[in-house]
Amino acid sequence: MNTLRNRVQLIGHLGKNPEIITLDSGKKLAKFSIATNESYKNAQGEKVQNTEWHNVVAWNKTADIIEKYLEKGSEVAIDGKLTSRSYDDKEGNKRYVTEVVCNELLMLGGK
Repeated sequence: MNTLRNRVQLIGHLGKNPEIITLDSGKKLAKFSIATNESYKNAQGEKVQNTEWHNVVAWNKTADIIEKYLEKGSEVAIDGKLTSRSYDDKEGNKRYVTEVVCNELLMLGGK
């Protein structure tokens, strides 16, 4: 059961083109967001669609693949873990960010 701790699996579409950052150390980072959709019927029998946005980061070889093949609208399946961090913005306010760190990526759909 240890492998089930802090594990996230999502299937969704990229909301915009990935942001690719190359650090001074030479490591590559890809940042992107994906939308997942859920639909259900409410008490009145009407279909309701709910969209959730998830921030995703990927490193090194996975970032290379993302840079080469993914763009806005691409459908992907990701497997990873949730991480949280905080930082101070320009005005000195503390901001909190929750991201999915992508360990595995599967490109879905065709071009």
